[in-house]
Amino acid sequence: MKLQLYKFYILKSYLSYFLLTTFIFYTLSFILNILQEIVFLEEYNISIYYPVLLTFLNTPSLIFEIFPFIALIASQLFFINLNEKEELNLLKIAGIDNFSLIKFLIFVTIGIGIFISTCFYTFSSNLKYNYLSIKNKFTNDNKYLAAINDNGLWIKDEYQNNTYIINADEFKNNTLKNVTINQLDRNFSLKSIIISEKANIENKKWQLSKVQIFFEDGKKEILDKLEVNTNFNREKLNSIFSNLSSLNIIQLINLTDDYNKLGLSNLEIKSHLYKLYLFPIFISIMAAIGSILMFSFNNKSTRFFNLSIGIISSVVIYYINHFFSLLGLSERTSIWLSVSFPLIVLSLFCFILLVKINEK
Repeated sequence: MKLQLYKFYILKSYLSYFLLTTFIFYTLSFILNILQEIVFLEEYNISIYYPVLLTFLNTPSLIFEIFPFIALIASQLFFINLNEKEELNLLKIAGIDNFSLIKFLIFVTIGIGIFISTCFYTFSSNLKYNYLSIKNKFTNDNKYLAAINDNGLWIKDEYQNNTYIINADEFKNNTLKNVTINQLDRNFSLKSIIISEKANIENKKWQLSKVQIFFEDGKKEILDKLEVNTNFNREKLNSIFSNLSSLNIIQLINLTDDYNKLGLSNLEIKSHLYKLYLFPIFISIMAAIGSILMFSFNNKSTRFFNLSIGIISSVVIYYINHFFSLLGLSERTSIWLSVSFPLIVLSLFCFILLVKINEK
């Protein structure tokens, strides 16, 4: 009974600090983001409704990225509270050592991480998709669309007085293969159909090879080479599919299959998926680090100093993760290793320090 009571108290107290920290970061993110949206929309004569709506839709995806650091700070606040109320000593008298306390906190955080990486992430990705859809209406890019499905790559492009509906079977490096370009006028009447074996799209002036052109009057023309001016190049086409935070886990898995069929590199998608799979482990490690920092400094330093150390640790860990992610995306190491190796190192670091802390 005693054990169950202390677990319930820890669960309630830690969750309250986790939610409080989340609320603080959400408020800060909301304020910063709404300022950006106001600046973005200032050239349009619209009400405050749109900046508020866009901020509301975008903030959850921003919060998802910083949840591991929220867990670190929440665990620090939790132990600061226990220490200030002398409850740590009471728990020791009751036979609950430091290791058992932190271990239970880790299991609680894993549960929180599972909820965040499934339910909350699905919720935030749906909001992010709506955010991008609405914001796209206020940019010139709404004329330029691209999508991938079982029939290959599809592009809608408007250039001068022409509209191009483009389909390609494969996109690899700088080249589209088996390209079909339907050229329409401003009234969407078909002007010509251009078929090419491949197109170099390094620049916005595409270089087509082995070309057949079918005109609306039934005439046909065969060319070895043809240049077509568009608004797309390789860099822009890749950037369209780079916002993975607007896709849920099922959509990401399906997109991986579509990329494989089209010959596109799916390293970025795999990296994103692996991070989602390992998210509960990552957030629990961060909670453990916050706990370790408090046991290491709580008797020597002020609350401000402890929280500052936690924030600095969060920044360092972020850049370490980012560095290894770049190694994976540049194929200098495997994607799985680039995502898991920092977690393995941090886990070993936590385990060694937890053994020492338990002796205190």
